[in-house]
Amino acid sequence: MTDTALEALARRVDVLEAEADIRRLQARYLFLCDTPLPEYGVTGDAERIELILQLYTEDAVWEGVGEYYDGQFGRAEGKQAIREHFARFWGEKRDPALVLNAHYLTSEQIHVHGDTADGQWIHMQPWLFSDGSALLRSSRLNNAFRRDGGVWRITRTRTENVFVAPLPDRFASDHPSASVLLKP
Repeated sequence: MTDTALEALARRVDVLEAEADIRRLQARYLFLCDTPLPEYGVTGDAERIELILQLYTEDAVWEGVGEYYDGQFGRAEGKQAIREHFARFWGEKRDPALVLNAHYLTSEQIHVHGDTADGQWIHMQPWLFSDGSALLRSSRLNNAFRRDGGVWRITRTRTENVFVAPLPDRFASDHPSASVLLKP
């Protein structure tokens, strides 16, 4: 094999590894956003938020865009603003309380450009509340990533509403109050 062919193969492997890392990074983010939190041993939302922030660069942006999400989510620039965004979300005393939220990710597109990348997905998530009410949300994600010290991190989370649909009361009759998925 020629040096040129080996270099081309190395570039292709780098892109494939980057795509796999970004795929895991995006999935980890959504996993940490699920309720009940499936990460074993996390004692509260403050710890959950810090785990999420480890996935972001210092200069990252988290934003809701479009006619429905502009006013609902707004824009947070930098880790501290993102921390405050999530603290407001999980710090709110909801009545009824959110008892289940699970993210399902699909329609993946990842584009690697050296040490930066972007990715688009559609995700859906059922929300179940303590009073038995439920809704289904769907959003488009247009996120950006950067290799930071050899590790891929999120530089932008951008979410746009596709739809929010009420589900019948008691839509899901059985759901866990806590996750034991990763319990040793």
